[in-house]
Amino acid sequence: MKKMSRITFEELPEFDSDLKKLIKKYRSLNDDLAVLRKVLNDEPDERPPFSFRISGLRIKTCLIKIKKIACKSLKGRGVNSGLRLIYALYEKENKIVFAELYHKNDKENEDRGRIIKNFK
Repeated sequence: MKKMSRITFEELPEFDSDLKKLIKKYRSLNDDLAVLRKVLNDEPDERPPFSFRISGLRIKTCLIKIKKIACKSLKGRGVNSGLRLIYALYEKENKIVFAELYHKNDKENEDRGRIIKNFK
């Protein structure tokens, strides 16, 4: 995919609460997300095996799940931190909306209800 100009990042209110909960456990999370934003600014689309599109939602918005997020708070784990990030990619608007952040030990999958409620 061609390199896009600067991407605008937004967050759902629910994402902010996810982040607040997780930051207590993983103190480096704000820094980790800053690094992630830089990567997404250059390559916003899916990049298997690190990230992939979520299918079967029956909505037009492109939603991507990142499975490999490096977290400094989880030393020695590299990108196998277990953290998951769901975001909506609006290519025409050069915009990404962070929808959900969770650890795979806390829940098995993304909140499809939240996704469908916020992205039609």
